Amino acid sequence: MSCKHINAAELRVPSPTQSVYREDCTQCFDSIDDPLGLDVCLYCFNGGCTADRQHAALHYATRNHPLVLNIRRTRKVVIRDEPPQKISKLAIAAETEADRYNYDTNVRCYECNVDIVDKAAGKLPQVTEGVMKANTFSRQEEVKAWEQEFTSCEHILTLQQEATRQIQSQDLGHCSLCDLQENLWLCLQCGNLGCGRAQFGGLRGHSHGLEHKNTTGHAVAVKLGSITPDGTADVYCYQCDEERLDDNLGDHLAHWGIILAERQKTEKSLTEMNVEENLRWEFSMTDDAGHELKKLFGKDFTGLKNLGNSCYLASTIQCLFSLPQFQARYYLPDSDLPAVDDPAQDLETQLRKIADGLLSGRYSKEDPDASPFEISGVRSYQKGLAPAMLMYLVGRGHAEFSTMRQQDAFEFLLYVFKLITRSKHTTQRPDPTQSFRFVMEQRLQCLSCKKVRYRTDEQDNISIPVPIRKITPQAAITEDTEQKKDEYESVTLKECLETFTAEEQVELTCSACGSKDGFSKRSLFKTFPEVLAVNARRFTLLNWVPTKVDVPVVVGDEPFLLDDYKSPGHQSSEELLPDDGSENVSTFTPNADAVQQLEAMGFPRNRCEKALHATGNADANIAMEWLFAHMEDPDIDEPLDLGGASGPSTTEVPEKIEMLGAMGFGPPQARKALKETGGDVERAVEWLFSHPDDQGEFENEAPAAAAVEKSIAGNSEVTAKFQLQSIICHKGTSIHAGHYVAFIRKSIPGASAPAWVLYNDEKVVEAVDVEEMKKFAYIYFFQHS
Repeated sequence: MSCKHINAAELRVPSPTQSVYREDCTQCFDSIDDPLGLDVCLYCFNGGCTADRQHAALHYATRNHPLVLNIRRTRKVVIRDEPPQKISKLAIAAETEADRYNYDTNVRCYECNVDIVDKAAGKLPQVTEGVMKANTFSRQEEVKAWEQEFTSCEHILTLQQEATRQIQSQDLGHCSLCDLQENLWLCLQCGNLGCGRAQFGGLRGHSHGLEHKNTTGHAVAVKLGSITPDGTADVYCYQCDEERLDDNLGDHLAHWGIILAERQKTEKSLTEMNVEENLRWEFSMTDDAGHELKKLFGKDFTGLKNLGNSCYLASTIQCLFSLPQFQARYYLPDSDLPAVDDPAQDLETQLRKIADGLLSGRYSKEDPDASPFEISGVRSYQKGLAPAMLMYLVGRGHAEFSTMRQQDAFEFLLYVFKLITRSKHTTQRPDPTQSFRFVMEQRLQCLSCKKVRYRTDEQDNISIPVPIRKITPQAAITEDTEQKKDEYESVTLKECLETFTAEEQVELTCSACGSKDGFSKRSLFKTFPEVLAVNARRFTLLNWVPTKVDVPVVVGDEPFLLDDYKSPGHQSSEELLPDDGSENVSTFTPNADAVQQLEAMGFPRNRCEKALHATGNADANIAMEWLFAHMEDPDIDEPLDLGGASGPSTTEVPEKIEMLGAMGFGPPQARKALKETGGDVERAVEWLFSHPDDQGEFENEAPAAAAVEKSIAGNSEVTAKFQLQSIICHKGTSIHAGHYVAFIRKSIPGASAPAWVLYNDEKVVEAVDVEEMKKFAYIYFFQHS
């Protein structure tokens, strides 16, 4: 039927940079796989569902874009009635969407009320073809996120190739020092073939390529199996120890008789192998007897698809949306929500979309595309919801969260809190992050005159130190024995909390009596939150690199009290210190023996004092390492100044405290570290690792007369009774590698009491052996009860 909009001026083929939402609805997870399909707007390429929620019709009412392309996708049934062709060579040929699916499309017009518009009319052929060929939104963002800004280097730019010769063909070439024919690296300078190091997944290697570099000094090599006809390949500079870009790769390869157009990519790239290595950290999905864990489906039991290293996001989101505070704000199935011009770019809309997807049960079904060879009667896992739009919005503008690299779940949690708090969306419902907020109170007391001062700081988490006590092996490990993993003594949550709230002595000069004997300092809860987020700091500084250690922390399921850690506040018998701030200036006396050792090594006095101050004033060797790392600091030779003049400016402090907060340090600790290091964030991080038990410096409490009326975060009137609600666990040696999962306590149909549920990306199962997993959790969420 005819439609008057087929030649509208606004109709254009999507440009390469435009997002085309043709996978799922921008306001819910209904998709092109549903029976009624998805309507993609031909003006702005928004995707809208056409079933009961009618988000496509809502988009038309909001934006007045009448023409849409309805897309329905169905899985192809592949019948193999003959044996596969003999494989003559190794090649990576990924299955395409055209191989897997059938697509049915038609154009409809909402204004003209025409359900089937002639797709051959007007501008429609070009526009509809452009929509179907364009990268989907999620694919486009994935490509952007995986792009790494590789650069060249002097060793590539000044490369002098030796006399030309023909390298053995791709099928016959092998390492010059062994018989390996895979994982081969071609030296671009002399044409030598050397194998790389062994890789995860069974790829063999003896590092003969690196041995060649050590012998000859030839730095630049290219991985043969990664070369594509398009001119891309893995190029590595051993001298820089970095993956690099060679703008003249075609010419450099042709010198050795390798023509790009004749090459076929036969091996995974370094990036692809890094992704697979992260995914190898699998949590067991079977019980002790080898039986599969019970798969769960329905309301509250929906998994999230891994978008490539996105397990940190999935585990955090699952824990947050299991809380009633997040559900009350974002899960609104019966509410008439305000229309939004661009739902894919609106954080509030995407959080509501996630809430509906996770909690409604609409999408918690077996994967219809699961392998047909599954054992009869065994249910497949869910397909999982792809949180691509939320991931894009959260990561937009962030140097790390905008990439597809593995990230730290605790940093992500704090960043999500910040985005929600800053959200300008109009709503009458409370900010769910306020349920995490509370006040810590610090008490300082002069050891000489006994006068006191109280300071407070508002927080939304605590980061508790985990005591690290290594267990000494009973028997020595011989050279023939596999290297034994370090083991550590178990600690209780109570011990961690007592360490966190313990009294300590600090070097301060008293503003009342002038004593330099110092102060006692202790930080306790002034108020308690509805939800207490606890980060267990299981990291130690190894060669100046934070390294994770597996110290078991014993946490029970039963409710427990935190009343012992509540601040009693100012007592009538206590005399307050004058509020002139002079006791904030630390009187630092450098370790005389350490200074002497450093000066004997040739370091100037000012540098010695700075290094000892930054590293704990105890060990000359540690201070020396700090000096080598800060030789280029512009103020390295300036005298150590602990006064206010050398501190960071008031405009810089909040931003720097926020940066350190993203690394897991609380505001008091961050504030103290910045003051002790003159506002240098890098040195502040080192200071924090050198002073793990320092509770930090709290903000001055405003005088009562000048204080602005403001509600205090948290609650001080109720009994501080908490119960473990959920945990985020991590497997791997580093926060930037490995795998995150969530364990959440929930009511399971048919169970007499709440049980633990494991959310491992799209896999949702009833958990077993949770006690063991709780010991190694990275983040704990305790609900006030």
